[in-house]
Amino acid sequence: MAQRVILVVLAALLLGLQWRLWVAKGGIAHTHRLKVEVAQQAANNERLRARNAKLDAEVQDLNSGVVAIEGRARETMGMIKEGETFYLVVQR
Repeated sequence: MAQRVILVVLAALLLGLQWRLWVAKGGIAHTHRLKVEVAQQAANNERLRARNAKLDAEVQDLNSGVVAIEGRARETMGMIKEGETFYLVVQR
């Protein structure tokens, strides 16, 4: 009888430890989820770094020259130089 009680207690202890190993916070499943999240965040960070580098290059370009500012004004505001003729091509 005592052996049976000890066996049941040890089996319950083993199941409890296995549950903590596989399912609980800090277990294998939780660690795997965290690794996936870290990989996703690293990819997102790399995408944002590339975007920031592009924006930084654009800022440097705008700070350094009149040509870039002029090009930006032509693109966004439709501005033209004095003496130029503006042609609007409409596609049907």
